[in-house]
Amino acid sequence: MVADRRPIALALMGPTASGKTALAMEWAQRLDGEIVSVDSALVYRGLDIGAAKPDAAMLAAVPHHLIDVREPWQPYSAAEFATDARAALDAIAARGKIPILAGGTGLYFQALLEGLAPMPEADPAVRAIIAGEAADKGWPALHAELAKVDPRAAAKIKATDPQRIQRALEVFRLSGKPISEWQAASVRERLPFRVLKLVLSPRDRALLHQRIELRFDAMLQAGFLQEVHRLRDLPQLQAIDKPLDLPAIRAVGYRQAWEYLDGTVPEAEFRDRAIFATRQLAKRQLTWLRGQQDARWFDPLTDRQALEAALALFLPSNLGTG
Repeated sequence: MVADRRPIALALMGPTASGKTALAMEWAQRLDGEIVSVDSALVYRGLDIGAAKPDAAMLAAVPHHLIDVREPWQPYSAAEFATDARAALDAIAARGKIPILAGGTGLYFQALLEGLAPMPEADPAVRAIIAGEAADKGWPALHAELAKVDPRAAAKIKATDPQRIQRALEVFRLSGKPISEWQAASVRERLPFRVLKLVLSPRDRALLHQRIELRFDAMLQAGFLQEVHRLRDLPQLQAIDKPLDLPAIRAVGYRQAWEYLDGTVPEAEFRDRAIFATRQLAKRQLTWLRGQQDARWFDPLTDRQALEAALALFLPSNLGTG
């Protein structure tokens, strides 16, 4: 049997508030590793408290990558993430370190580990036209238009997901070919690393919901609303007609806080809406994770011994687990 000589990487996946960051920090310090964030909110500067971004002490203790790489008004695609993360993994491996991928953004994981379908690049002019149509007719109407030209894509994309609706319509208008056909016909380049996929998820869903609620209350105590105030005061965001269409501001918690500060959501409902939205995010994350056939699932509270055993079996014998 030919030995697998690919460099190794660890992938700590799971729903929000499942303990990925804490375990990634612990393992990175023990194994002399570096953390690559796989989180679509952490890429944005200024999204700190509400995104549970690692604090200054954590960033000083362990090298982190793909954090604070864009301003909140700038776009950042899964394809850009895959390119940037691949470069980070290559550099970490070249230093003789272990990359630890940690996060809950399934599309980012998919783009990096499995590759994305090649298709037309983004066209600002076409995107502006689509955004204008959405302002006039609403995103549900554009979702209905997508259903006519690409029913397979429309079935997978919610009518409340403007970013994906816009991209699907953009690809069709640029190429005349549905995005679902581009995706089905592509040959994707997989990541040339040997990756151990570990899903952290409490078996008791009520416990996960409790952790989400406690964490959000802690964010409020830490000044989350003040953080959103600072974002709203940025001239670049004030110049944008519909900031809630920006991926950064649509991040869970931020959208609800923005609407509350706009006065469209009563104070009594704000907290409940944010917690509900976070639970729904966790539900979507778990649905995506169940499709990862080569991932192993662990309860971070009760399966710690099994987690350590899985890590020990995966690591080269000369590394060990400390």
